[in-house]
Amino acid sequence: MSLFCLTYNPGALASSSLFAAVEQTILGETQEEDDEILPRKDYESLDYDRCINDPYLEVLESMDNKKGRRYEAVKWVMVFAIGVCTGLVGLFVDFFVRLFSQLKFHVVQTSVEECSEKGCLAVSLLELLGFNLTFIFLASLLVLIEPVAAGSGIPEIKCYLNGVKVPGIVRLRTLVCKALGVLFSVAGGLFVGKEGPMIHSGAIVGAGLPQFQSISFRKIQFNFPYFRSDRDKRDFVSAGAAAGVAAAFGAPIGGTLFSLEEGSSFWNQGLTWKVLFCSMAATFTLNFFRSGIQFGSWGSFQLPGLLNFGEFKCSDSDKKCHLWTAMDLGFFIMMGIVGGLLGATFNCLNKRLAKYRMRNVHPKPKLVRVLESLLVCLTTTVVVFVASMILGECRQMSSTNPSGNSTLSLQGSSSEDVNSSIKTFFCPNETYNDMATLFFNPQESAILQLFHQDGTFSPITLSLFFLLYFLLSCWTYGSSVPSGLFVPSLLCGAAFGRLVANLLKSYIGLDHIYSGTFALIGAAAFLGGVVRMTISLTVILIESTNEITYGLPIMITLMVAKWTGDFFNKGIYDIHVTLRGVPLLEWETEVEMDKLRASDIMEPNLTYVYPHTRIQSLVSILRTTVHHAFPVVTENRGNEKEFMKGNQLISNNIRFKKSSILTRAGEQRKRSQSMKSYPSSELRNMCDEHVAPEEPPEKEDLLQQMLERRYAPYPNLYPDQSPSEEWTMEERFRPLTFHGLILRSQLVTLLVRGVCYSESQSSTSQPRLSYAEMAEDYPRYPDIHDVDLTLLTPRMIVDVTPYMNPSPFTVSPNTHASQVFNLFRTMGLRHLPVVNAVGEIVGIITRHNLTHEFLQARLRQHYQTI
Repeated sequence: MSLFCLTYNPGALASSSLFAAVEQTILGETQEEDDEILPRKDYESLDYDRCINDPYLEVLESMDNKKGRRYEAVKWVMVFAIGVCTGLVGLFVDFFVRLFSQLKFHVVQTSVEECSEKGCLAVSLLELLGFNLTFIFLASLLVLIEPVAAGSGIPEIKCYLNGVKVPGIVRLRTLVCKALGVLFSVAGGLFVGKEGPMIHSGAIVGAGLPQFQSISFRKIQFNFPYFRSDRDKRDFVSAGAAAGVAAAFGAPIGGTLFSLEEGSSFWNQGLTWKVLFCSMAATFTLNFFRSGIQFGSWGSFQLPGLLNFGEFKCSDSDKKCHLWTAMDLGFFIMMGIVGGLLGATFNCLNKRLAKYRMRNVHPKPKLVRVLESLLVCLTTTVVVFVASMILGECRQMSSTNPSGNSTLSLQGSSSEDVNSSIKTFFCPNETYNDMATLFFNPQESAILQLFHQDGTFSPITLSLFFLLYFLLSCWTYGSSVPSGLFVPSLLCGAAFGRLVANLLKSYIGLDHIYSGTFALIGAAAFLGGVVRMTISLTVILIESTNEITYGLPIMITLMVAKWTGDFFNKGIYDIHVTLRGVPLLEWETEVEMDKLRASDIMEPNLTYVYPHTRIQSLVSILRTTVHHAFPVVTENRGNEKEFMKGNQLISNNIRFKKSSILTRAGEQRKRSQSMKSYPSSELRNMCDEHVAPEEPPEKEDLLQQMLERRYAPYPNLYPDQSPSEEWTMEERFRPLTFHGLILRSQLVTLLVRGVCYSESQSSTSQPRLSYAEMAEDYPRYPDIHDVDLTLLTPRMIVDVTPYMNPSPFTVSPNTHASQVFNLFRTMGLRHLPVVNAVGEIVGIITRHNLTHEFLQARLRQHYQTI
């Protein structure tokens, strides 16, 4: 094990910076070497909070108990349909993987048996290469069509459930490429699994099915007015991801916990029931069809998931046999420590490979990615063939192992089915080739061999198999093919556990131990060390084994593996999330972060709109900024009463009084000193320089300018100029009364649909849009750069007040960072305005202001100012 490759994680322990630097130097990866990737700002967040504007209030007014029950019933029908469709996707993938694998292994095995006598094994190798390279080439082509389909998809779905919109991650084209691609990847002999991509596939089904539309089939439109918001879509994605786990492992409860543990920041009891129901539907749909197709017994439900661990049970004739004893817990803890170290090494190597790919493979033509996948396939095929032919040992077949423990029967099958998958390449009668038995079988069959095989595997064989599988699976994950990591990690860990059992039996003389249990614990230890999941993975493994007595050892092993691995680096999915620069929010902040306040982490440089704004100003703002929401504000608190009329903000009859016009910098100075809304010392210095003791005569000109631009609060801007470049310090930090938030998509929709009025008219003449019309283009709203500006009248005015959210969540500038973080994450927010005690907005907080890297940078600034 290459311990030198591990990276010490200073967040795991509260140690001094000197100790952290020493640790990093000892372990071979310094801060400069790490080349840290900071979160990117071009990722858009999902908005789980409801926009309570006038169109939504109209919907609420028309809602009664009958309509509410109908809406809830439609939701339950949709989650059931998502579960059924996810199960059918799993059935499709499993059926063709099984078909292609059986065809490939039958042809190659027949050729090997014939050529072993004739001496033409090279022909057998060429046949195997022909099958595998063809399948992997097709899988790589599918990834070229939709690059998001590469990998397992779990990091991307984790980001989506965390509230980040990853482009193209839940599209129908992604589902097609993912399902077909993983089919060819697994059939092509790569060390990948189909269980991980099943989670991604289920999430896509959950996102797309309730929409009843797809960008791939634009002409097919259904009038289905429900679930047109990020809130509903994210709930259905949670249900679909859980259904994918349930279909993969036959673990509906584990799937529900996976969706809760690995991403979803907002959760409630109603969503829990729906997600569990969806997972149950997926499990039993897949079970029903698989049992009927394989055994012809429709309705018997014998195969609960794509990966079935079988039944762990001691022989009735062996009274000394126990699945595990209290003494074994010590060995399980040691295996958890080793599994955590192995997982940390795996993650470190894969991270270095991923960075190498980002620098040297991805910038090159797409054909290079295909060639890399074919190179991985070629290497894997040659290693598997040569190792099976040369490195394997002939082991004796027996009905009982040396300790008297008989083989365990599988659910829906028998021990003969396990023994039927053994390979006898180059071995005499009554013996089998142990290496070929592991390599020349589907991965699920190899796992069952390690869990339940009658005979034993040579320690040398298990060591070589573990080493080869470890390196090749690490190289494979991250290549341009759909690939899961669950099954390779389970198989690698099972070989490690079986090796430990063999050593304990042979060298220590512990004949009472059960090899299958150690193989299972080894699989849990390695998988836990790689993915760092605890609650959901414990339940998934218990449900897959159908043995509740394994709950305690599995839980202890996973906890120890996670703690050991976290000492060095993150889990594999978190590493790939970081490499993509996704601003993922953790469960909670560090204790040190409470030294920061909302005023320390907010963005004070605001781009805002007025309740009534000319179209030319809106177009300039939208075309010169990338913000997805804008505060709706008014100026001059002395005139605020004239802005309020019937709870509607209007600005048609504003009268600016000369006596009410103060120097902006002077007012800003007073607010900075009294309210501490702007802690920036630079700003206070600028204010001091511009404060005038008395009102200069030029104020008449300023008054005239404000009167002339009462409908155009922004300076005259050209589309290629940014407002922030034109504003002075006074304009940039003027006192602004906060009235609500309006989204970019809402502003563009108002412009496209011609919602405006002329200067000679009242705002009541402006056309009104319904909630259905505002959400009609969801989730792909028109872009401002695609709007034909010749169809717009620049001098027309847009009243945004009916469409803004007048009551978003807000925080005080003095709110602690942990409170801000918990509010933002648990409520699934997209924007969080910072409003002072007198109702003035002083900044805004987004997801990027709450990432670990941003908070660390602000904390360092805080220490420097002390």
